[in-house]
Amino acid sequence: MTISVTDISWLHEQVDTAPAANARRVHILLALFGKERHGYDIMQQVKADSADAVKMGPGTLYGSLDRMIEAGLVTRGNTQDPRRIYYRLTALGQTTLRAETERLSRVAVVARRQLGSA
Repeated sequence: MTISVTDISWLHEQVDTAPAANARRVHILLALFGKERHGYDIMQQVKADSADAVKMGPGTLYGSLDRMIEAGLVTRGNTQDPRRIYYRLTALGQTTLRAETERLSRVAVVARRQLGSA
C-alpha cells in the first residue's frame, strides 16, 4: 500500500488537527503497533512512552479512538471479554504511523539544523 503526503494531510484533517492532538494520535498508534490493547493499557503505554509528557483521560482517549476508527486507522479487536474493548491498528494505521514517523524525523533534522545555527 502506498500513501501520499496528500493522504496524510487528509487524515490529519479527519482525525485531529491540533498539535497536542497529533502527539496523542501518534502515541496511540505507537502503543497499538504490534499489539492489541484495551483502553487503560493504551493510556499506560502512552504515559510510559512519553515519560508522562502526553496525558489523556478516558474521554480524550476514546474520542481519539473513535475518530481513528472512522478514519480507518484503528479497528476494534478481541471482544471475548465484554468488560474490555480491545483495539488494534489496521494496515492503513500502520502505514500512517510509518509515514508520520518519517515526517517527524525530517522535521527534527530541519529543526536541529535551524536551531543549531541560531
